[in-house]
Parts: sequence; C-alpha cells; structure tokens
Amino acid sequence: MADIIHFRGPVLTAPDRVRHGLWSVDGRLTFNKPDTPPGRILDGWVLPGFVDAHCHIGLGPAGPVEPAAARDQAQADLNAGTLLVRDAGSPADTRWMQGGRDFPVLIRAGRHIARTRRYLRGFAEEVEPDGLVEAVRKQARDGDGWVKLVGDWIDRSAGDLAPSFPAAVVRDAVQAAHDEGARVTAHCFAEDTLDQVLDAGIDCVEHATGLLPRHLPRFVEQGVPIVPTLINIATFPDIAAQADPKFPRYAAHMRALWERRLERVAEAHAAGVRIFAGTDAGSVIRHGRITDEILALHGAGLPMDVALDSACWAARTWLGADGVEEGARADVVVCREDPRAVPETIHALEHVVLGGRIIR
Repeated sequence: MADIIHFRGPVLTAPDRVRHGLWSVDGRLTFNKPDTPPGRILDGWVLPGFVDAHCHIGLGPAGPVEPAAARDQAQADLNAGTLLVRDAGSPADTRWMQGGRDFPVLIRAGRHIARTRRYLRGFAEEVEPDGLVEAVRKQARDGDGWVKLVGDWIDRSAGDLAPSFPAAVVRDAVQAAHDEGARVTAHCFAEDTLDQVLDAGIDCVEHATGLLPRHLPRFVEQGVPIVPTLINIATFPDIAAQADPKFPRYAAHMRALWERRLERVAEAHAAGVRIFAGTDAGSVIRHGRITDEILALHGAGLPMDVALDSACWAARTWLGADGVEEGARADVVVCREDPRAVPETIHALEHVVLGGRIIR
C-alpha cells in the first residue's frame, strides 16, 4: 500500500510561480494525482524545506559535542523546517547522521581550518602557512565537496582583525581544494580579507561584514555568493565590549562592522550578489533559527520572495538539491498563509515533511 500525502493548498515551485495539486507518494513528489486515495491531506502553502547554508551540527561552545547533543541540535533544526544543512565546519564526525531519514539532509565540510592559536579553541584543525595546502586536501577528501577556511581573526600582536594566512598560500590552498573536486568557503569579517579570498578564487564567503563598494563587482563577476549570518553578526557589540579593555582597536572595528551590517547586505543585493541564508548555529547561536535569519535578511532590505529564495529554491539549486519538482524527495514545509505576503507565517509552520514523513 503506497504511503500518500495530498498537499491541497497552493504550491510555490519558485518565488514567483504557483501550482496546485501536489502529492507525496512513498516519499517522492508528484503533480500527477495517484489512483489510490491519500492517507493524509495537508492544507496550506507548500515550499521546499528550508536550507541552512551555515550551520554547525556537532559543535558546542567548547568544541565537539556528544552524539546525543548533536541529535538534539539536528532535531531543533528539523522542527524549524530546516531540511537541508550545509555544514560550515564541525570538529565532530557527523557522518552517522547522514541519509536524510531522521535528520536534515547534511552536506559536510569537515573541520574548520585555522591559523595556529588564531581561532576559538577546540573548533578547528590549526596549522601554520606551510601546512595549509595539505590540511585543505585532507578536509576536501573527508567532507562532501566543501572546505571551510578561517580567513581572518584577531591578531593579538596587531590588536585588530588580520588575514590568517599569506595571500599566496591561500591561492594555493583554494587550487588544491579545486583539484580535489571541492569548493572552498571562508569566514571573513574584515575588508582586506575579502580582496585576498577573491584573488584566490574562493567559491563562497561567510559573514562578509567588510563588504565595500569596490568588492561588489568582483563578487558578481566571479559568481561568489555570501552567507551573511545576520543573527550571529548581532553578537558583535557584545564581542566588542568584552575586547575593549585589552584590544580597543579591534573592538572599534567590530562595532563599525556591526553598524553597517544591514546596509552592506542591501548593497550586495542591489548589486546582484547572490545571498543565501545561514544561522551560524552551533556555538553561540542556538539551533532552529532559520526563520529568524530569513526575516533578518528581509529586514535588511531583501524583498520577502528574495529572502525566501535565499533559503529555498535558489539555495537548493546552488547545493545541487531538489526543490519542489516532479520526482523530488518530499522535503517540504507548509505555511498557513502565503509567506511572501505574510512573512511571519514562517515562524509557525503548519507542517514539516521530511522524505514523505510528517515530522510535525
């Protein structure tokens, strides 16, 4: 007996395209009405399951967490409608969570790669410049097509943000990842770091708080997207306050980056830079906040359909995952109202369906 769900409401197959008449049959979507009556009927507006493009399942404030805690993190994301996660670095081996049966579909990036003593303790594989290329090759082979670099962090000797590695070494590391068939993303707060990673041929940039007008044409021309993680950038004033007594220059820089965060996202969107939603959940940010990030992007000036696209259709295409289409995995969320017109409806999803199973 086939397991059938009938989605009776409007179906958003793209930000600007609505269809009617969608079913899940044994975990696969179809627009062709089955001969067998459905076991369940779900009403509401149907969207692809949300994508969290910057998430750290298996990571806690002190480094790797136990499997039970990682399970709780993934469950929180799932309940919020996150059905696809691009891991942005985790010191825990989360391969046991893959398969998309009980947890969000997980695309792993292996472990962060950082400069020795220039990142949060216990998070990253820490190397000096002469070890960066080999570390990138290792993580490229260990992950699912992504490598995460820590492009900058506070340099205590300088008292401010500074690139983690020399520019030439970063270029060689990005090329090494590409040779292994992997894409590279980089944590970048500061302005000059963006020039460095763009010169290196980076594939994505996380945070990108240092965006300046000079950078925007290069992001567009090189097709490099950004993942702003606005709900994490909201913590910058607290970071600055803690740093002020010992590193006032760094603290002032972090405040300045925070003050222009929304303006920079709006400028990037206006210039045509691709933007994807990511929460940075896993250390400071709790899991299950993808809808907060979507609404934060909307608050920064992205039209609601574009903000949704950053976590739905475009995000899935970018990561090589199905959307709402014939034969796709039945990974969808159902909203009470049209989320393009009533943004807050995404905070209270009617249903979450993972692989054809009703999660909530």
